[in-house]
Amino acid sequence: MAVDAMGGDRAPEEVVAGALVAASDEIKPVLFGPRETLAPLAGDLEVVSADQVVGMDEKPADVIREKRGSSLFLACKAVGEGEADAAVSAGNTGAMLAAGLLEIRRLPDVHRPAIAVPLPAIGGPSVLVDAGANADARPEHLAQFGHMGAVFAEEILGIGEPGVALLSIGEEPEKGNRLVREAHDQLAASGLRFVGNVEGRVLLAKAADVVVCDGFTGNVTLKLLEGTITTTLETFREEVTASTRGKLGALLIRPAARSLRTRLDPETYGGAYLLGLRGLVVIAHGNSSRTAVANAIRYAARGARGHVVERVAERLAERVGER
Repeated sequence: MAVDAMGGDRAPEEVVAGALVAASDEIKPVLFGPRETLAPLAGDLEVVSADQVVGMDEKPADVIREKRGSSLFLACKAVGEGEADAAVSAGNTGAMLAAGLLEIRRLPDVHRPAIAVPLPAIGGPSVLVDAGANADARPEHLAQFGHMGAVFAEEILGIGEPGVALLSIGEEPEKGNRLVREAHDQLAASGLRFVGNVEGRVLLAKAADVVVCDGFTGNVTLKLLEGTITTTLETFREEVTASTRGKLGALLIRPAARSLRTRLDPETYGGAYLLGLRGLVVIAHGNSSRTAVANAIRYAARGARGHVVERVAERLAERVGER
């Protein structure tokens, strides 16, 4: 696992600590970053020297021109050259997308790579795609996101014949903007088990196994859900500890509360796959803790073992052959 040790708000300490936690006989994290910075932290982990660091606020175009030797780019290059099974970074998402496109390259027939994020829905997780890679998209892109999301649901979530839905402002086919209405028609004719439109209010109630949208809508939706979950859990904790009666009640519900927190915690998966490239990339949250980083690395290893990239390539090739 090629790990961008300098990516994220809490790098390198938390990233390296997470890599050490994830390391095992089956998972070998390799750290990319300044050797003199990482060596005291890395323990037995291998360090690949990369003196340049990509800031969270840097523009992807500037990074491409000036920082091809950065930890982020070199981690992706290792995947592109077959030296690593996956790249993991909590750094600049736009730069990670650019690095993936340049160093790993798109799969044949892929219009746009897309970010696939598991949602902690009631009744089991579902996948939201695209969660931020493409602010603008065309109907055919959303149809392709549906196919990539279906592979994710099958190989990672273990769902047979996943149902695919389109995120809209109403369940009726005629609801939504022009993009959504045209994408609805393409998804209906895609060969997927398309279940129609769904609204945002039912996403955590398992609206569908796969929920498709453009990256702008998906990113707003994802951050809204994360903020709502975090605020709700924190408010609940404050309320039950505000009185003696609440503290007594908290003791009784503690096992259920812990289970709920674990299921809803965004750090459970630790990251999101960038689907549509010739190699596997996992993008972690910029504020990832060591727990989240460790889970993101394990998640990357799971995708490599599940041959997610190969399965996406096969699925899209099948669809091209049918047209």
